[in-house]
Amino acid sequence: MSETKQEGITAKKAQDFDEWYTQAILKSEFADYSPVSGCLVYRPSGYAIWEKIRDATDLEFKKAGIQNAYFPLFIPERLLKKEQEHVEGFAPEVAWVTEAGNSKLDERLAIRPTSETIIYEVVRKWIRSWRDLPLRLNLWNNVVRWEFKHPTPFLRGREFLWNEGHTMFSTREEADAERDQILGIYRKITEEFLALPGLTGKKTDSEKFAGALASYSIEHIMPNGKAIQGPDFHSDGQNFAKAFDLGFVDQKGERQLVWQNTWAITTREIGVMIATHGDDKGPILPPKVAPVQAVIVPIVNDQTRSAVLEVATKMRDDLETSFSVKLDDRDYVTPGRKFNEWELRGVPLRIEVGPRDIGQNQAVLVRRDTSAKRPVKIAELKAEVGRELDEIQRNLLSRAQEWLRANVRTAKSYEELKSLISSVGGVVQAPWCGSPACEEKIKQESGAKVINIPFEQGDELPACVACGQTGKVTANFAKSY
Repeated sequence: MSETKQEGITAKKAQDFDEWYTQAILKSEFADYSPVSGCLVYRPSGYAIWEKIRDATDLEFKKAGIQNAYFPLFIPERLLKKEQEHVEGFAPEVAWVTEAGNSKLDERLAIRPTSETIIYEVVRKWIRSWRDLPLRLNLWNNVVRWEFKHPTPFLRGREFLWNEGHTMFSTREEADAERDQILGIYRKITEEFLALPGLTGKKTDSEKFAGALASYSIEHIMPNGKAIQGPDFHSDGQNFAKAFDLGFVDQKGERQLVWQNTWAITTREIGVMIATHGDDKGPILPPKVAPVQAVIVPIVNDQTRSAVLEVATKMRDDLETSFSVKLDDRDYVTPGRKFNEWELRGVPLRIEVGPRDIGQNQAVLVRRDTSAKRPVKIAELKAEVGRELDEIQRNLLSRAQEWLRANVRTAKSYEELKSLISSVGGVVQAPWCGSPACEEKIKQESGAKVINIPFEQGDELPACVACGQTGKVTANFAKSY
């Protein structure tokens, strides 16, 4: 950042969310556009956020006994075609390699849209008996899905980063039990680290993963009232096992097919986090995923520079044993300009120290989430910074939870559903008969789809809002990305 390079955000979040979001992503220097349409450049600060998410999630996976592996980026066409529903679901999004140098390939290679087919072609050689199960693998990689919808940085792109969980079990009961464990890990990451609550539930058949028996998701609500899918979990049953002859010999000596699950969290969460917590000054990062948790800004003049910088350096050295701290000692940028720049980068806490503060043996803490200031004694600085960061983390989650609650409404009639969707947006919970025809009718006439079906359901349901028949479930309806 330089004195003339960085400019603040000019759009207002509440008035022009799309423009605000684009400026927040670019001007915070989290990401940049690339020469390839729909493919994002993750700048160091943005990639550092992903590393925080990845590392925290990976730790939970390892605690659960899940091992990391890596499989090739390229998938032979014959493998992608083995599971019919799977290939039909991904066919419009697959990017193909057809030539190498000046030679045409004998077989097209798909650039990994997801790795089921290449993994199962290989691991079927690893599994012989029930003793080889469960096999629980995870991949941290990139995937390419050549979508033609409007690309939005982090939220929707043709290439993104994620984890791919691929697990195999000897019984359906074991496979089904994994669902709550994995969704629990994802809820921990989204809520405790990203301060992002969500609505957890089952996807409809029309929205489930191609090739799965059932899909489950955590859905977030964006500031513009649209829903966006977060982490998901797919019960794949034995569909892929049948296609790839993925079997084992059980304890009775009989051959059985494995039961499988797949699951993922993606870099989309970065965009949701920025959109949810940010304000007109730019992003506000939760401390647990912030690359820089606190920045020290010395306030000096020519006469006091040496003394203030000496104190500020000692403060940094003491704090960086416990926190990620940056000392901004640039002498060509004014303190006010520094304040604006670090606010634009979303740094949770600013620590100001000047000659007057040194005289009183104190520093001033300034919170990014509330702009609240308070002086603290330098001797107590580490403890106070820790308390402030914890409070910022809690406050961001509390605000997001309040937003979620305020933007989930109920409707008992079709007209009420359509009115709420068109006037205020957000999620509308309404009774649904489970019919694909009613699901499609609501989508076509209101613009809202069933984003998921909550796990917790009431004992009795009113009639379906679309057809008047007996309601089977209460579903979450919303316009979505």
